Amino acid sequence: MAHNRHRKPKGRPLDGWLIIDKPTAIGSTDVVAICKRGFQAQKCGHGGTLDPLATGVLPIAFGAATKTVPYVMDGTKQYRFTLKLGEARDSDDADGNVIGTSDARPTDDQIRAALPAFIGDIMQVPPIFSAIKVAGERAYDLARAGEAVELAPRPARVDRFELIERPDADTAVFFVESGKGVYMRSLARDIAKACGTVGHITALRRMRVGPFHEKDAVPLDRIAVSGDTPPPSPDLLLPVTTALADIPALALTEAEVARLSFGQPIPLVELMGRVPREANPDGGLARAMAGERLMGLARFEEGLLKPERWLGQGGS
Repeated sequence: MAHNRHRKPKGRPLDGWLIIDKPTAIGSTDVVAICKRGFQAQKCGHGGTLDPLATGVLPIAFGAATKTVPYVMDGTKQYRFTLKLGEARDSDDADGNVIGTSDARPTDDQIRAALPAFIGDIMQVPPIFSAIKVAGERAYDLARAGEAVELAPRPARVDRFELIERPDADTAVFFVESGKGVYMRSLARDIAKACGTVGHITALRRMRVGPFHEKDAVPLDRIAVSGDTPPPSPDLLLPVTTALADIPALALTEAEVARLSFGQPIPLVELMGRVPREANPDGGLARAMAGERLMGLARFEEGLLKPERWLGQGGS
């Protein structure tokens, strides 16, 4: 059966990023399927899940871009969410069942006074309806099966958490800027609790993921192909390198690129005068560039430049 080993993968070999403005009531994996089908692409994935209820920036990676997904997910994220006060739900959002109520309604000042405790490096208990594994099972599968799910608090980083609107006593709108792994549903649940009441999210919008912003986003219906609609243009894709815009670039010779591609580290003394000033020589990353071509990512470690993630022929 050896002749099957080199069978070409189905679809077009596309490399790049597509930033989708995800509509509500659809899962992130469904968006990936629509994009893959629309572009007839060989390889496609997403950079950071959004709940079905949520809308906004969902980066979709094609081809070589899939290798850069972890670096996008590590980037800064910005959200806007609406908290409904007085009602707790098992999923911590409007899609769940009511599990508690309260007549208490905090004032704006009480909410603002509670916010500082949630800013900086915090510990956060994820929602029970999340993809976290408990003894090998997804938490949401256990929760749906009616099992009691206990999740341990985990570290999270919140850089900004602001009350931006108070339409009425039952509703508060917040802006959040956070690092990776922060659950907005948990923030909503916990800020309500800190104000002496209960609450859940009714609307959530992500405005930024790393270098990708709302202004870069394309509506999903521009990608969905049906009947006589022409397929979307590959011109909608951003270059692979866009995902790494925040990582300093390092110019390398073809010989140095070859060494790194074989897994051989390069002593930093050989790169004197070329290491970007903003690069962290103690564990920081650099974009390995051969002219205008991105060859991969390399890490500064123990006086050496070591290959971290190689993209091969040079990303577009």
